[in-house]
Amino acid sequence: MRALFTLLVFAAAAAAAVPYEQYILAPPSRTVRPISVFRQHGSLSSPETLLDHGTTGGNLALAGFNSSVTYDFGKNIGGLVHLDLSSAGNVGVTFSESSLWVSSEASDATADAGLDAPLVFNASQPGHYEAPADKERGAFRYLTVVNLGNNTVSVKDLWVHYTAMPHWEDDALRNYSGWFHSNDEQLNRIWYAGAYTNQLVTIDPKRGDALVHLGTISSNSTVEGTVDWWLNTTITNGTSALTDGAKRDRLVWSGDMAIAVPGIAVTTFDLISIRNALDSLFVLQSSNGQLPYAGYPFNEQGVVSFTYHLYALIGVGNFYLYSGDKAFLDEKWPAWKRGMQWATEQIDSTGLANVTAPNDWLRFGMGGHNIEANSILFYTLTLGADLARDEGDSATAEQYTQLASKIQQAAIPLLWQPSVGLFRDNETTTLAPQDGNAWAIRSGLVSSQTQRTAISRALQSRWGPYGAPAPEAADAVSPFVSGFELEAHFLAGRADAALALVRRMWGDFMLDDPRMTNSSFIEGYSVSGALHYAPYSNDARISHAHGWATGPTSALTTYVGGIQLLSDAGATWTIAPQPGDLAHVDTGFSTPKGKFSSKWTRTPHTFTLAISAPKGTKGRVGIPLPGTHRTAILTGGPVNGRVVHADDAGVYWVEGLRGGDYVFVAAGL
Repeated sequence: MRALFTLLVFAAAAAAAVPYEQYILAPPSRTVRPISVFRQHGSLSSPETLLDHGTTGGNLALAGFNSSVTYDFGKNIGGLVHLDLSSAGNVGVTFSESSLWVSSEASDATADAGLDAPLVFNASQPGHYEAPADKERGAFRYLTVVNLGNNTVSVKDLWVHYTAMPHWEDDALRNYSGWFHSNDEQLNRIWYAGAYTNQLVTIDPKRGDALVHLGTISSNSTVEGTVDWWLNTTITNGTSALTDGAKRDRLVWSGDMAIAVPGIAVTTFDLISIRNALDSLFVLQSSNGQLPYAGYPFNEQGVVSFTYHLYALIGVGNFYLYSGDKAFLDEKWPAWKRGMQWATEQIDSTGLANVTAPNDWLRFGMGGHNIEANSILFYTLTLGADLARDEGDSATAEQYTQLASKIQQAAIPLLWQPSVGLFRDNETTTLAPQDGNAWAIRSGLVSSQTQRTAISRALQSRWGPYGAPAPEAADAVSPFVSGFELEAHFLAGRADAALALVRRMWGDFMLDDPRMTNSSFIEGYSVSGALHYAPYSNDARISHAHGWATGPTSALTTYVGGIQLLSDAGATWTIAPQPGDLAHVDTGFSTPKGKFSSKWTRTPHTFTLAISAPKGTKGRVGIPLPGTHRTAILTGGPVNGRVVHADDAGVYWVEGLRGGDYVFVAAGL
């Protein structure tokens, strides 16, 4: 409890000064009003009076049955609808994240078939009306008000009580502890849209689980009329929880957290919600060590996922990395080892895990000696060895290291396809998956720079106009898996490719396409650009605010800014920017140890890097030499006018730095 209190106090203090606040999409208060009229139908008057900063003193008048106005909030929001009515009447309200599903008859969807029912206010007299608590709508950009009766309805006021980040003060939703700014405005907007998406998916745990018709309505169901919906399930302890999506599923999914948690750490540092989510998974751990595919109540389906089991273990490592909360690690360590024991029991005589459960991120064909599953297992074993050493458990560290080595020795000769420069999914197919190849680099399974470059180039060669395909999921583009691919390009030393993917996929399409919310990131879509996601037959249920789609937010800080924490809360660190085609970047965030920042500018002949790291920490700095220069005069820190030479990646390393403020200038020779 003391550690949780410390994190809360830290988060409040770290957000005292918020740079680049103009990019933050979170509202300044929890009272949110629409900013424009998107559409109107039938006999009505004065719809603009309900807009934020609209004309005061008037009323929206909906004069006849089915007369309606669709209001646009300008960005994805979520919360409880409030109406002030100047007349009695029956008023319907519908919601949609995308403009595709705007309708006066139904909302977009949460179930596997059908559209969600309108929220209905049966007003017997004038007055104030508020949606019931279980009719909180988790995400919408568009809200339609429709007259369901024959008499004129007069609406004096309309607003939404914004409910995301419920544990933050009403006027503190914009108090970020991290920041990012570059000379590319689109990248700036993408970073902050990712941050905002992760705020939207942080919910009141008493308002969880949008899948209320799971098991009763399937993709094969024929739905007559609309589908009722509600939110009244408690999914975790505490006052906030990190979930997968704002509209749906509103459940704890460990895979989604693998992308969302680093993004949260470098933006809002809302680790309390992360811990509540992790705790909710570990309390459901089976006696054999197996962790659930998802949190309560989805766990009651009894579904097994090898990869999501590992993601839960990775979640503990990520929480410890950013928080430095050793008491948390001590508490979780026995359960963590039981979880790893279950995972390693799946390893057969080949040295690889033989996956028998088909469930993953809704991809198809998971099973056997799968390259994605084994790469994630390799990563988790390597992580476990580090955690074991922190726990003083050297025998376990050695065991995990040996198992990881055997996976590496077995996977590459069995699954590598040199003719295409990619791994195959398993030994029974030639399909080269996006997930497994991205994870082969991200996990460190592939140690050869030549092989990393080959994978990165081969993945890039498959891009379409709307992003990176995931052929293991038919025609899907997965922002989740593409987040790992994005990291793979950076880890291969190909920052230009990584930034090109961010701009093409997250910028031009996911942020700026008019069918999107222009503020939060979608769960998935088709390589054709259609807002169809292969695992679903009901396009209207696709989430447009999904934490697993926020990969660029952490990647831009970690790789372009170069700030990489290596141990608990940044006790050790590396700052090594990858500029790509950018001219300047300013980014940073704080942990309980203090502030980390990286601010750099470059010209064809100079590279200037200003860094800050907390006192009492230690690390190293990688300085990219400018332009095509392989030698430079370097000043700053312990270096004073020394001629330095770049390594194969064009970087000069300054080792053994103590925490503090430094400015390095490399002038090319």
